[in-house]
Amino acid sequence: MKIEDLIAEGFLAKVKPDKMLIEKEIQEAKYDLNRAKGAFQEKDFKWCIIKSYYSMFHSAKALLFSLGLKERRHFAIAIVLEELSREGKIESSFVYDFKAAMSAREDADYKYLYTSDKANYLLTIAGEFLLRIKKLISTNNVDWKRKIL
Repeated sequence: MKIEDLIAEGFLAKVKPDKMLIEKEIQEAKYDLNRAKGAFQEKDFKWCIIKSYYSMFHSAKALLFSLGLKERRHFAIAIVLEELSREGKIESSFVYDFKAAMSAREDADYKYLYTSDKANYLLTIAGEFLLRIKKLISTNNVDWKRKIL
């Protein structure tokens, strides 16, 4: 599935890029990351996993807003990240990490499967993901953003 397909199916919507929305999502990502750190320190590994994923989710939403897109389903974000990776705009490891976090969040939330190791891993990748997305958003060259759409 491609970005155009996601738009046609209603899983993504085109929107005007909005710096305030982008910053709001980055702030939410930071908030969730800090909550995940606190949860890990308290040995609440389920909540750490959930909040780590949501940090990544809000980071990715900020990226989508910068591209002029709004997600309507979480899986659509992974597809946009895959397309960005194919275009050489983001490393494939970040696509893998997002998908792993989405799966781990579902396991923690719905199957009650969570461990300290998984929580620690997700906490680490959530921080790296946020930094990478912020760097990508701050890229002054917007031509690559237009090309993806």
